[in-house]
Amino acid sequence: MTWSDPAKVDEYIGRVGRLAPRLAGEAALVELLPVTVERILDLGCGDGRLTALVLDARPDVVEAVAIDASPAMLDRTRARFVDDTRVRVREHDLAVPITEFGTFDVVVSGFAIHHLVDARKVALLDEIAAQLRPGGCYANLEVVASPTPELHAEFRRAIERETDDPEDKLVDVETQLGWMRAAGFEHVDCIWKWRGFALLAGRSPG
Repeated sequence: MTWSDPAKVDEYIGRVGRLAPRLAGEAALVELLPVTVERILDLGCGDGRLTALVLDARPDVVEAVAIDASPAMLDRTRARFVDDTRVRVREHDLAVPITEFGTFDVVVSGFAIHHLVDARKVALLDEIAAQLRPGGCYANLEVVASPTPELHAEFRRAIERETDDPEDKLVDVETQLGWMRAAGFEHVDCIWKWRGFALLAGRSPG
């Protein structure tokens, strides 16, 4: 199954949405948000969960752009925000540059970027860095590579997944932090981590 299959989407949302560690990672993400946020971009928005999280925390947001390649996920995002005129939902594959969407105060992503090949991950970081306004925040709540196969197996059991997703292309935390620094982000850090989940964040200079 692929992320265009409603059955896979339903299984994922039902499984991951109830994980306590995910809620902890989301709480850590909210702590990173600038006080004033006008525009946000949610990369691989899924069912709109992170977009809603940011809007709840910063209700003065003027516009939120939520993008994903999965029609099944986008249907859920549109349903979530059907009455919220601030949210623009767009079908967009992260394998394609995001430059068309303009500049933002906050760019977030939740468990999406690890599906990209490494070269595209690096290019995407360059695009995000160029599109963040001065002092803007990038926060990626992500699945990362575990230090050992044994720890990865323990992580998989903890998130109730019997096998690896064939679309996963996991990278360790330190490598990704290095990519972020090379892209020009400041104050780069792994803010929170639980097994194979991590919150990687940085800010735009200024």
